[in-house]
Amino acid sequence: MRIAVIGAGIVGVTTAYELAAAGHEVTVFERRGSVAAETSFANAGVVAPGYVTPWAAPGMPSKVLRMMLSRHAPVRVRASLDPALLGWMWRWWRACRTEVWQANRTRMQRLAVFSRHRLHELTKALQLEYERESGYLVLLRSESDLAAARPGLKLLTELGNRFHLVDAARCRELEPALNPDTALHAGVHLPDDEVGNCRQFAHLLRHEAQKLGARWCFHTEVQRLVPGAQPQVVHRYMPPAESTQLVIEPASSKNDGPATEPAPLEAVSESFDAVVVCAAMGSAELLRPLGLRLPLRAVHGYSITAPLRPEDSAAERAPRAALMDERYKVAISRIGQRVRVAGSAELGGTLEKLDPRALETLYKVLDDWFPGAGRMSQVQRWKGARPMLPDGPPVIGASGAEGLWLNLGHGSSGWALACGSAFALAQVMEGREAPIPLEGLGVERLR
Repeated sequence: MRIAVIGAGIVGVTTAYELAAAGHEVTVFERRGSVAAETSFANAGVVAPGYVTPWAAPGMPSKVLRMMLSRHAPVRVRASLDPALLGWMWRWWRACRTEVWQANRTRMQRLAVFSRHRLHELTKALQLEYERESGYLVLLRSESDLAAARPGLKLLTELGNRFHLVDAARCRELEPALNPDTALHAGVHLPDDEVGNCRQFAHLLRHEAQKLGARWCFHTEVQRLVPGAQPQVVHRYMPPAESTQLVIEPASSKNDGPATEPAPLEAVSESFDAVVVCAAMGSAELLRPLGLRLPLRAVHGYSITAPLRPEDSAAERAPRAALMDERYKVAISRIGQRVRVAGSAELGGTLEKLDPRALETLYKVLDDWFPGAGRMSQVQRWKGARPMLPDGPPVIGASGAEGLWLNLGHGSSGWALACGSAFALAQVMEGREAPIPLEGLGVERLR
């Protein structure tokens, strides 16, 4: 089949690869000039299936209200009279019911476990190197933090996730650079979890897909989708400021580089046998004219990334792998020769405006645990719009409009869920049975 994939974040790239690997002729449309240029650009990089869970959970509404009064709140809701936001929050509140949360949690974690398995298969088969490190350590500052974490530990046990509840001394053995002056009561070590450079993985997999014939159309805005037996993609090339040339990499297994063609500035239409929408926050606008009103909202996350000093490369002052400060819900990751600190969940803000309080929390957590790590004069600050549905799980499968398929709404778990989502969707599109049950992940649950 000739298949179009809309969006080249981590979900779009993995989808394009799986479809190309299955023998389909794939064309990817992306409005930016590269893959993983938005939400997938500077995320925490953590792959920890046991911690993939719906944001809509029992007790969460009251927790959010309490957090709003905290200087270093992990979650912030910006007051707004936007009816769409209020409607999203109403649906989120209803999804916090125990029975709904339990069902959605099972779906997400089943997908996360399979996704990690598929990630490892691709890593081994394609010999991919993306600054991957094994191990994930959740830091519990006090006895009360441990008490608050115990329900999660019970859940990890129920799910069969391997973990060890360790004391502070063992935490410091696992991560020798932890600041001895910061109070630490205990930790949860998950040896099977890991951290990796999501953006680098996306670039590597993009090239693997290209070898299989996938065509990549960057700086291309999809303006409209027309469903049907031969669905159409109406798109327009948006030239970057420094260039008036269109760069499209040819569908050739012997591609030596991009080909430069004249820029078609007028909107053009292409027909395909199927179209997969993986456009993150851009998906809702494309689907709304077709009667598909997905309750998709941006929950913004922040990160800061700084290069390590040469003397820190052996981990004297830097983390070895990935950690989570459970109190502040902030992750600290070793990404090659850089340290990345990521966290915050901001609902109702804008992508352009950075909240200084969220950044202050990231700096605080890094300084608490790894003071002096990283050249902060060269720090990169980032804010990403994570596409989240009110009940938690993504939407994977047929859209209900002829010829259109969906793989979107992964929220803050896109990196952890991408490989499994892509493989499962490719199987379903070919009429095969998915490797895991997709019941409850279809668009019908949101109507």
